[in-house]
Amino acid sequence: MSTLSASQAMANAGIVQEGTPVLATPARPFDLPAEAEEAERIVGELLGAIGRVRELHTFGKGMGIAAPQLGLDRSAAVVIPPDPAADPLVLLNATIEEYSADQDEQFEGCPSFFDVRGRVPRALSIVVAHDDLDGSTRLSRFTHGMARLVAHELDHLSGVLYRERMRPGVLPIPVEEYRDTGRQWQYG
Repeated sequence: MSTLSASQAMANAGIVQEGTPVLATPARPFDLPAEAEEAERIVGELLGAIGRVRELHTFGKGMGIAAPQLGLDRSAAVVIPPDPAADPLVLLNATIEEYSADQDEQFEGCPSFFDVRGRVPRALSIVVAHDDLDGSTRLSRFTHGMARLVAHELDHLSGVLYRERMRPGVLPIPVEEYRDTGRQWQYG
């Protein structure tokens, strides 16, 4: 990323950086279908930001962006699965309704403080309630890497950064020390 730090490059791509109040505040839900046009506009902005961020870094594990990371106080996130053929996952007004008892701990990164990576414990399976533009709610189950990606983005919608999910005493490491860039998370 040239002479800029990774976080500076992400900021230049339009990603709000840690310390900005919108990242620590729960996002406002959409009133769907009344605000469907607004939701579509914000999803378009999220997809544009994903394109800019992907020009700066290869995301072998998949990636996501939530509206607060663009400075938008709305409950919208887009997750790009690790499978390049998969469609983006749009999450509106999403909440985790169920967590599996089984967890693992893997490194995560975040474009809002991209100079470090941190080991974060997460459930191996989650059930998420999320709305369609017509206002109907659906339940979706995500496992392993997709559960981790979705949970990370939904944390953003709740005003939580992954550092707050790390075990006490565990600190993020500089990105220069992280050795798994571009590799999938491993599950047994």
